[in-house]
Amino acid sequence: MSDYIVRATAANHQIRAFAATTKELVEEARQAHNTSPIATAALGRLLTAGSMMGSMMKGEDELLTLQIKCSGPIEGLTVTADAKANVKGYVFNPDVMLPPSDKGKLDVGKALDLGVLSVIKDMGLKEPYVGQTHLVSGEIAEDLTYYFATSEQVPSSVALGVLMNKDNTVKQAGGFIIQLMPFAEEEVISKLEKKIGEITSITSLLDNDYTPEMILEHVLGEFGVEIMDTMPTQFYCNCSKERVEKAIVSIGKKDIQEMIDDGEPIEVNCHFCNKHYMFSVEELKGIIKRSK
Repeated sequence: MSDYIVRATAANHQIRAFAATTKELVEEARQAHNTSPIATAALGRLLTAGSMMGSMMKGEDELLTLQIKCSGPIEGLTVTADAKANVKGYVFNPDVMLPPSDKGKLDVGKALDLGVLSVIKDMGLKEPYVGQTHLVSGEIAEDLTYYFATSEQVPSSVALGVLMNKDNTVKQAGGFIIQLMPFAEEEVISKLEKKIGEITSITSLLDNDYTPEMILEHVLGEFGVEIMDTMPTQFYCNCSKERVEKAIVSIGKKDIQEMIDDGEPIEVNCHFCNKHYMFSVEELKGIIKRSK
């Protein structure tokens, strides 16, 4: 089964929920960036969150960016997603290696350490919406839970997990975002808090091959889950040679002329998918002509 997101409601629409399976897209990102296991786990969690948060957006042209700048050895991560749950991203230091945490798990919190999470929503207005919070744990799910509560005033529970195989490929990846609506009754709130507190970890559910539907049933079954729809999600980068050419134009004629004078072709790398684009000296001359 390919990666997909399930959108649902529960408790007579007092709860809205999203759950995703993202193993394939996280593996694609791992291959594109040749990430270490801990970098794969961090990027995979943020990509999973990005795909679900992208699916929350209303307009087809809206874009979401999740950006983490941090003091830990991973240095930072950037993920972008659209309303169709196409998602892409990269880590600043894909080679980061750290010993396991006290629980014997990949220590994503230590890889990120202190930092800031920015959520940027470009909704086609003059200025994008930007919400920022400090990292509370660096484990990403808790940081997003805190972001929703403080920046969007939406009580939420975020769970994100990535499991690795012994050969460092991705075994499982996925997660959920469960949110309380403003009109949620106290009884529903306290029951939901209790239920979420009982969940050991999202990775244990993923390890037992739980689908997004099964995850939501496990968490929200007693509230009466109503599946609204499912949508595919994928790692997708819209870079092209034409788009890269526009980026070259933006650096200015003086710098392009210096590249031409060097007499060597240049290679431009896409941050998001790691594709390489070559431009010959003749192509660079053509870019200068067209930009006059």
